[in-house]
Amino acid sequence: MCLAVPGLILSITSRPPQSAPEQSGQGDCNDDIWRMADVDFGGVRQQVSLACLPDAQVGDQVLVHVGMALSLVEEEEA
Repeated sequence: MCLAVPGLILSITSRPPQSAPEQSGQGDCNDDIWRMADVDFGGVRQQVSLACLPDAQVGDQVLVHVGMALSLVEEEEA
């Protein structure tokens, strides 16, 4: 059984790890995979990957499983 927990996106950053190789000629095509968010889970804050949710914005409610935001949810559902 899997458990996903709802949380509120407080801030979003996008920075590749320092060990990421340069992508010559590919521009910004993979920027979405490096998006990370600070998410509030009822007072507990955690860094969460937004790689699966390129349209997520600050203030959105997301369902998170093992550090990955998997879907957007309405506030009433959270």
